[in-house]
Amino acid sequence: MSSPQTPEDGQGCGGRGDPPGDLRSVLVTSVLNLEPLDEDLFRGRHYWVPASKRLFGGQIVGQALVAAAKSVSEDVHVHSLHCYFVRAGDPKVPVLYQVERTRTGSSFSVRSVKAVQHGKPIFICQASFQQAQPSPLQHQFSMPTVPPPEELLDSEALIDQYLRDPNLQKRYPVLLNKIAAQEVPIEIKPVNPPTLSQLQRMEPKQMFWVRAQGYIGEGDMKMHCCVAAYISDYAFLGTAMLPHQCQHKVHFMVSLDHSMWFHAPFRADHWMLYECESPWAGGSRGLVHGRLWRRDGVLAVTCAQEGVIRVKPQVSDSKL
Repeated sequence: MSSPQTPEDGQGCGGRGDPPGDLRSVLVTSVLNLEPLDEDLFRGRHYWVPASKRLFGGQIVGQALVAAAKSVSEDVHVHSLHCYFVRAGDPKVPVLYQVERTRTGSSFSVRSVKAVQHGKPIFICQASFQQAQPSPLQHQFSMPTVPPPEELLDSEALIDQYLRDPNLQKRYPVLLNKIAAQEVPIEIKPVNPPTLSQLQRMEPKQMFWVRAQGYIGEGDMKMHCCVAAYISDYAFLGTAMLPHQCQHKVHFMVSLDHSMWFHAPFRADHWMLYECESPWAGGSRGLVHGRLWRRDGVLAVTCAQEGVIRVKPQVSDSKL
């Protein structure tokens, strides 16, 4: 284990420069830009809807955290959140976010958020905020050693490469074209992407560099946490399927709950390493753990999620 670094700007290293205002991240200008309707009542709209035609869980978590953050003072920051997805979201209508000011203390404040559609809750969340408190008690795991993002292909280029591979194109044509068609407002660079032969024997682990598309800036740490909440749900639960994808096809996969712990300042528009692993799957459920690392080796965020995973046997193309 190593002691975490605490650079004053909280940015880590190797971020992008500050582009002009018209390149601001769509996550800030649209996805996480909630419409206030009344005190502690907000409306959120949708930017990207997955192929499942359900609302993206990361969007709901991020928007709920935006709503909660608007009800606390500027000198406190989120340190943890715990959420449950209780109904499927309807992508055809907006989401209402109702905030309850559960407790406001001198050091910690708790906010409860309920996301509502058609008069029923689809999601509930509790977020805890803390005033900064220095402590001599510090430690963290060490960041994995991986190639920097500049040396890796982004997911778009990688999928394009896969689509030119006749073996992969023949075996996974629908999946590859679905992934290629997605317009997600985040940039992803997988670490050690698998070859066709490696797909047969994968561990329930994956790593990728990730950052928000566009510019967010360093001013609002609360917004960076909300963007990280959005990012954290992308491809997360799929980690539990990696050892099984050649034998089984996903029939139904949705998140049941999602938890996050925020450890150190970071910028979500700078590259961070997302380390994901699934320690267990069974009973039509899968459990995944994740860590978001800054480029300078500081552990910024820890995540955990459990979800429903129902599968069907893969049907072989062979006629033998």
